[in-house]
Amino acid sequence: MADAPRVTGPASYFPSIEKTYGRPVDEWLALVDARPAEPHGATVAWLKSEHGLGHGHANALVAYARGRRDS
Repeated sequence: MADAPRVTGPASYFPSIEKTYGRPVDEWLALVDARPAEPHGATVAWLKSEHGLGHGHANALVAYARGRRDS
């Protein structure tokens, strides 16, 4: 049986985000998706101030959501 491909990039943070904050990544991505016109940095700052996420986790969520939206 082949090993699963290694997850890289922003999605590599997802297991840690779920473990640390106790919410599924899909919930976090829905929050980010609800703020489509906001600049990346503003959404990162909002996740940090309103939801207590660390910078790396917040940045990973926004980068993933925006990358998915823009592709």
